[in-house]
Amino acid sequence: MRLKNKEIAIFIEDLFEDLEFWYPYYRLIEEGANVTVIGSRADTYTGKHGTSAAADIGIDGPAVGKYDALIIPGGYSPDRMRRARPMVDFVRQMHAADRLVASICHGPWMLASAGIARDTRLTSFFSIKDDLVNAGAEWVDEEVVRDNNIITSRQPDDLPAFCRTIIAALE
Repeated sequence: MRLKNKEIAIFIEDLFEDLEFWYPYYRLIEEGANVTVIGSRADTYTGKHGTSAAADIGIDGPAVGKYDALIIPGGYSPDRMRRARPMVDFVRQMHAADRLVASICHGPWMLASAGIARDTRLTSFFSIKDDLVNAGAEWVDEEVVRDNNIITSRQPDDLPAFCRTIIAALE
């Protein structure tokens, strides 16, 4: 129960990478965290591989100050997330409040859209490398990268290291 009393937000939108949502969701609960699923609206979303998950609340409900961390799964959902300005604003506000922002795979697209990738060392799925470099990030091909309050990983195979790094950062 290393994360007892920690409040974690995890974003969701259609076409999320199923493992990148469910693995951190259950791993953080296992460590005692309170996990709130936030979507662009309070609704049920479908992953790339067909699993579904319901948002506890829509993005218009949460207050940044409540959360210790934000997790942004990948898949194609970050491209949909960044179309919802309040989701992008939430990422920016979490970063400005020095709260942990962790994203995996295509999740760092949200970091670029929120304007927090500049001068940050990070990783992602290789296909969005150019987007992140053009947003001013220092992109590296590593399993997990932590730069201050930002944690990034590349793909589902990196989930164990991604979650270990999140948990260690929140302890």
